[in-house]
Amino acid sequence: MSALESQMPPVKYAPVNGIDMAYYEAGPREGVPVILCHGFPELAFSWRHQLKALADAGRWVIAPDQRGYGLTSRPEAVTDYDMAHLTGDLVALLDHLGVEKAIFCGHDWGGIVVWQLPLLHPDRVAGVIGLNTPFMARSPIDPIAGMRMRFGPDMYIVWFQTPGDADAVLAADVEKTMRFFMRKPAALQTAAEPAAGGSTFAFKALLQDWDASDTGSQLLSADELAAFVESFQASGFTGGINWYRNFTRNWQASEGLPARIDNLPCLMITAEKDAVLSPAMAEGMPAVIGDLEMHMVAGSGHWTQQEKPEEVNRLILDWLARHFPN
Repeated sequence: MSALESQMPPVKYAPVNGIDMAYYEAGPREGVPVILCHGFPELAFSWRHQLKALADAGRWVIAPDQRGYGLTSRPEAVTDYDMAHLTGDLVALLDHLGVEKAIFCGHDWGGIVVWQLPLLHPDRVAGVIGLNTPFMARSPIDPIAGMRMRFGPDMYIVWFQTPGDADAVLAADVEKTMRFFMRKPAALQTAAEPAAGGSTFAFKALLQDWDASDTGSQLLSADELAAFVESFQASGFTGGINWYRNFTRNWQASEGLPARIDNLPCLMITAEKDAVLSPAMAEGMPAVIGDLEMHMVAGSGHWTQQEKPEEVNRLILDWLARHFPN
């Protein structure tokens, strides 16, 4: 039996927003559901520890493979991965479940999406939990132009803008790619540092130069790694990369949206050793969110819900118990 079968509830499918979305559901169908939104390059499987813990605590919890990932549809057009589509999918999932509002919890890219939900669909959000990814003010300039200036042309998000290139590099050896990304904090911290005169987060060169015989820094068990590898071997990486190809489009569309979140309980969990989303990035949040609680997970790198599941589960369940009692 695969890790996906042994560690996840049975997969279900919902027709949402023009696609078929795969999702995993656990716990009693009562109270306000918690929707867990993954990042890149991840899956609903990234939330396996939270699905079990929340369900065991009597919480209704759902984790979808989001648009372009896993067993969910992968539309071809890049524009089908903009913020309107990504948030629209989650609202349509609520409609499918017959639910008015949910608590949305997002990690990495999923975090960007869940912080946009109260701005775009305020009547469908009961609360927001950000894991590693902070709520950030709208950039004064095109974010891709800003990243190119600050980090250089080889910084991974800038590199991802080139059609087809990153897709082919990451898919050339999926097992190596997933093992490169899914590493412990110290290894990823080293990967974030620029070569002499080069770009920060230059993942193309770092991945190609990485010695895949390095097994000491691996985060996942062989079975867990296989779940990711088999999924991305089947799907490729283009769907996930297309989320990044809408940074400029999303920025243009976000002009005029609210700059604050008020009258909504919010929880922000940072990770001490996240090389990509450092706790410092969240320092401005208390000024722009009216009801905010913040915690930092000590010793955790980027893959926080998989690295420190017990701590993440404890923080989420404690916050839920106070704001959304069973």
